[in-house]
Amino acid sequence: MAPDDLWELFERVVPPPPERPQGGGRRRHRDREVLAAIIFVATSGCTWNQLPPGFGPSGVTAFRRFSEWTEARVWAKLHRLVLDELGSRGQLDWSRCAIDSVSGPSPQRGRLTGPNPTDRGKSGSKIHLLVDRHGLPISLGVSAANLHDSQALIPLVRGIAPIRSRRGPRRRRPAKLHGDKGYDYPHLRRWLSLRQITHRIARKGTESSQHLGRHRWVVERTVSWLSGCRRLHRRYERKPEHFLAFTAIAATLICHRRITK
Repeated sequence: MAPDDLWELFERVVPPPPERPQGGGRRRHRDREVLAAIIFVATSGCTWNQLPPGFGPSGVTAFRRFSEWTEARVWAKLHRLVLDELGSRGQLDWSRCAIDSVSGPSPQRGRLTGPNPTDRGKSGSKIHLLVDRHGLPISLGVSAANLHDSQALIPLVRGIAPIRSRRGPRRRRPAKLHGDKGYDYPHLRRWLSLRQITHRIARKGTESSQHLGRHRWVVERTVSWLSGCRRLHRRYERKPEHFLAFTAIAATLICHRRITK
């Protein structure tokens, strides 16, 4: 079963179930059972058809509900609720954020896939993420593997939702942003400066990315945490929104672990 506190947050974003026909019909599996099944698929990396029968819903039922909830943006809303909970407790540190990406194979192809320059041109997708000082994922995105990292910076920063703070108004802007040489472009530095975000980006040819290691290692650790969601090792989903949904589920579980500590 899904943890009680995570389920309480999930109840706030899940759409109400449709009304049952008057003639009765087959019993609808409870949302909590289906949520547990979806989390199992995300963390174990199994296919929907390999879902153990002990969860209750079949793989077909779990996938159908996963698709419905993805269309309703349930996973993004749940991630934001967990971030709000962390922010209200003062457990998000906006003083130093970091940005990075990780690529993986995508044998099914589909939209937002492309030749991976780090994997001999094989079809792949890329996960982009922005994390706080502790490595908690704040903003996420997916793209084709051949999209340059620099093109994801502005959408990631703009994609930060207004998150609650322990004191004061909601926040959606880091004080400082760290990145490697892939983000070393004058227009990105200007864009960050106009938004009063201090940029700490390694410069090509004059500065080693390793110099940023004491601040950027947190995002590399988060990439390792994401690998705990085995469904992200390879993109099996043809629809990019389904792949992004699994990424949001992984980010939610990472953030939720911080709440439970």
